Amino acid sequence: MARRALYPGTFDPVHYGHLDLMHRAAALFDELTVAVYDHSRPTKSVLFDIDERIGMIREALGAESPIKVVPFTGLLVDFANQMEIHIIVRGLRVFSDFEFEFRSALANKRLAPHIETVNLMTKEEHMFLSGTTVREIAGLAGDVRSMVPPNVEQALQSRFLHDDTSSYNRPLPLRD
Repeated sequence: MARRALYPGTFDPVHYGHLDLMHRAAALFDELTVAVYDHSRPTKSVLFDIDERIGMIREALGAESPIKVVPFTGLLVDFANQMEIHIIVRGLRVFSDFEFEFRSALANKRLAPHIETVNLMTKEEHMFLSGTTVREIAGLAGDVRSMVPPNVEQALQSRFLHDDTSSYNRPLPLRD
């Protein structure tokens, strides 16, 4: 039986920390699916819509990547069950991530005891990265080339320099 894992997130936008975890998780499991949360019911603001986020991830991974990228809504464990995937991969950067991920893993275990959560520690060079950090720097015309792939940098520049971002209301989540 193939070991299949799910790496969920908002990925608004995808950054090098996310991509590193995707590649490392793909090396650990037979199949990795990146599940991009579709905020169809706006519980939090996103800069990029679901199709843009999926497209940026797929482009950053490259056409030859075996990693699947799909949208999802609703409870993560319901989606994992629907996909018949029993492993959730999450990343840890700092201690506050541990607390959040620990509570999430316990809640998911209560809802779906057969699903395991695996946490991967981020590489040291990516510890400071978050979607919030990238959005804030890009929104102030800062240089994000060391944080995101070129296609994401271009999308951020386009969004902040040319598009109306009035529908993008702050504050944003601390954890993404």
